[in-house]
Amino acid sequence: MLVEIWSDVVCPWCYIGKRRLETALTSFEHAADVEIVWRSFQLDPRTPKNSYEPVYDALAKKFGGSKDQVKQMTAQVAELAEAEGLHYDFANAVSFNTFDAHRLLHLAKKHGAGGEAHERLMRANLIEGARMDTGTLVKLAEEVGVPGDEARHVLDTDEYTADVNADIRQAQEYGATGVPFFVLDRAYGVSGAQPAEVFLQALTTAHKAGA
Repeated sequence: MLVEIWSDVVCPWCYIGKRRLETALTSFEHAADVEIVWRSFQLDPRTPKNSYEPVYDALAKKFGGSKDQVKQMTAQVAELAEAEGLHYDFANAVSFNTFDAHRLLHLAKKHGAGGEAHERLMRANLIEGARMDTGTLVKLAEEVGVPGDEARHVLDTDEYTADVNADIRQAQEYGATGVPFFVLDRAYGVSGAQPAEVFLQALTTAHKAGA
């Protein structure tokens, strides 16, 4: 069974959705037959490249609220993340344009480390408060087994740009307007960080249909 996941590495709901899917897979008897492929999506493509801004400030600008309102909103998300074992640090998280990160993730996929790289970048941004510049992205790529020279080459060029754009177009064709967005066997869609029970039901339905 193919499970494609459209996600962005700055998306707190995407990390929660990832954990809930993983929980569902522990109860799915055919989990060994599931292939997970990560797809690119940008929550805010208008963020300037090479711009790094505290998340509270970026969200206040995006939604037009005060920083205190943003803190209340993110606190609720952080509480839900804690239930999944994720300790978000919004106070130190940094907003950035994720297009280059997605290009790097396509390189990681080529090396068979797409899932590991996506996990590592989300953790670095949402939990560790890392400034996701080129040097940091190269270091994180190396941590999951991607050669540093290859990572730097990709980030210094426009390699994998077409792949990222193709993923985004595919999400739009499916009607996705946000992430996380899950598609099972190109036939069953699950939108949002649904409870593990919802994912388990979707996995079961898709498996029966393909049996």
